[in-house]
Order: sequence, then structure tokens, then C-alpha cells
Amino acid sequence: MDDWERRIAAVWEHASGMDEVGLIDAIDAIAAERGTDDARAEFERAGARDSGGRPDEAVPLYERALRLGLDDEHRPQAVIQLASSIRNLGEVDRAIGILEAELREHPDADFRDEVAAFLALALASSGRAGQATSVALLALAPHLRRYTRSVTNYARELAG
Repeated sequence: MDDWERRIAAVWEHASGMDEVGLIDAIDAIAAERGTDDARAEFERAGARDSGGRPDEAVPLYERALRLGLDDEHRPQAVIQLASSIRNLGEVDRAIGILEAELREHPDADFRDEVAAFLALALASSGRAGQATSVALLALAPHLRRYTRSVTNYARELAG
């Protein structure tokens, strides 16, 4: 971890004790060192706005960060956070599409379970409780000590 990342991490470590403006200003000051053509800097700027209750400002920054190209650690986080912000703005179907595409295009990526969790939330928000439960159970099933096959089969039945 380089100095820039350490300073970003330090801000996030103390974020719960900061007000919205202080968090955004702190992240923006560090992100500015890399400029607006740096995917990671844009991702951090988006996250600060998201955390500060400004999803409408976060969405275009997440989209820009993804277009610029994030590493395998931060890309799925940006997808999750983008979809969550979009869902919070009332565009549930768009959020579902983004999360489903992530699972389809990156089936073995880190954060797969986290993507599934946010997909389940979006599906529940759209009124598709059975499908949401199915997605959540399919993500959970591989982590069970017993009954993995049964839970997987029941989850698939729920999805139809």
C-alpha cells in the first residue's frame, strides 16, 4: 500500500466521526493529487459522496471510475456501490441489470457474494421477494456446513 492509499484508508477509518462535508473535502483533497482521469481517485470521490448521503452526485463518479478502469479489487466494489446508489434513487430495474451483468460477466470474481446480497436487496425492492430470497440463498449455500445441496435446490425452486 502506497502513501496515497494509506491516507485514503485513514480518512475512511475515521469517517464515522466526520460530517458529510468534512468527509467529502478530505477525500477530494487526496483524490485531487491524482486528478480526474484516475479511476481510483474518482471511485474514492464517489464513495465519499455516497457515504455523505449524496447518491445523485456519486453515480456519475462511479460510472466514470468504471469507464476509466478499476482493478479487480475496486471494480466490483464500484459496481455494488453504483447499483446501491441507483437503487436508492429509485431506479431499481437499472440497479438489478447492473448487478446481474456483474454476476454474469465476472462469475468467479471477488465480492461475488456481496454482489448477490445487493442484487437480493434490489430484487426485494422491486417486489420480487421469491427471486430475492433465491439469490440470497444461492450465495449462502456454499458456506453452509450441511444441507448445501438441499438449500441450493430449494433456492432454485423459488426462482422458478
